[in-house]
Amino acid sequence: MIATSMALIQHVCFVPLARVARPRFLAVIPSRNFSVKSSSSSSPADSHVLLGMSEQELQEVAVGLGQVTYTKLFVRFSCFTVPLAFRNDLQEAGWKVGRSPIHQSVTAADGTIKLLIKLEDNRLIETVGIPVEDDKNTVRLTACVSSQVGCPLRCSFCATGKGGFSRNLKRHEIVEQVLAVEELFKHRVTNVVFMGMGEPMLNLKSVLEAHQCLNKDVQIGQRMITISTVGVPNTIRKLASHKLQSTLAVSLHAPNQKLRETIVPSAKSYPLDAIMKDCRDYALETSRRVSFEYALLAGVNDKTEHAVELAELLHEWGRGYHVNLIPFNPIEGSDYKRPHKKAVMAFAAALESRKITVSTRQTRGLDASAACGQLRNKFQKSPLLLESEDLQSQPDVAVAC
Repeated sequence: MIATSMALIQHVCFVPLARVARPRFLAVIPSRNFSVKSSSSSSPADSHVLLGMSEQELQEVAVGLGQVTYTKLFVRFSCFTVPLAFRNDLQEAGWKVGRSPIHQSVTAADGTIKLLIKLEDNRLIETVGIPVEDDKNTVRLTACVSSQVGCPLRCSFCATGKGGFSRNLKRHEIVEQVLAVEELFKHRVTNVVFMGMGEPMLNLKSVLEAHQCLNKDVQIGQRMITISTVGVPNTIRKLASHKLQSTLAVSLHAPNQKLRETIVPSAKSYPLDAIMKDCRDYALETSRRVSFEYALLAGVNDKTEHAVELAELLHEWGRGYHVNLIPFNPIEGSDYKRPHKKAVMAFAAALESRKITVSTRQTRGLDASAACGQLRNKFQKSPLLLESEDLQSQPDVAVAC
């Protein structure tokens, strides 16, 4: 059984040795499809997609197809093609092999690459690859991944929300975003942040499945994965029950309920005090520090008095919290403005003087429409099917294997 599953793994695992530092038991596949779709549905369920499956799941597939007679083939890094008969069995059983193609990519001057990935139903999602080189010339590559096609929460400053919402992403559609970034950069992804399109907590099942795959099979450490949320009732408690060692990042954006409701409409159903209580309980249950994301909007929430009020709020609900300040990325059609650097520094200083750990996110990819949802909206104003003529006019870019 093990030999057979390894044969299957090698069939779907095309990871050159130069791009891995340790073995991966993962169904990693190129962006070209060779199999037919499952006949049971026009949009096959995760159970009929090999991408993202674990070693144990692949073993079950192999055994289920009666492939138990192979010799041992523990060749983890070289490309290996299973016999044609096995491939035909996979196709006949309705197993889908292949990755979604890249519809468009834009590279910023700082090396950030934003991708539009076209899914099976022709909807587009965004993924961003962010390379950072430290003083020791070590490159850290972060993949910012989407969890939904669009977003239903419609935060007032977010380009994704302006594009509407279509559906949740499946496990493999999340995992393949990370693989696409690795293929383009020819470098291992070291960090994953669920901060792309969508609200991860509204698709928690697929997010947790993708998290498990990225951690156990792609072998990205849990502490290198961040799950972001603007706040969905009951979901922080549910996430805490899994006791992950990943970072929970809560998008706060305001120090009080009244102001937060003007920025985040969904805040009306999840009061600030309730969020803070859940964050305190999360930290106690997981022993992991909660990070708070705070988008600075010029003249709206970036004044020193806002920083003072934010510090008081955090101290009221516990200790050890971290605030990540995010100067607003300008988007088309928005009245919000990016604050001046002086205002950002003053806000950070006010927090630090009150013993709040704070960092300011380095702005990346401004010349590549890197703010969430911007690039997608250029090609697809709403997360509906692209018109056929639009598909023909925009060639897809297959990721090289």
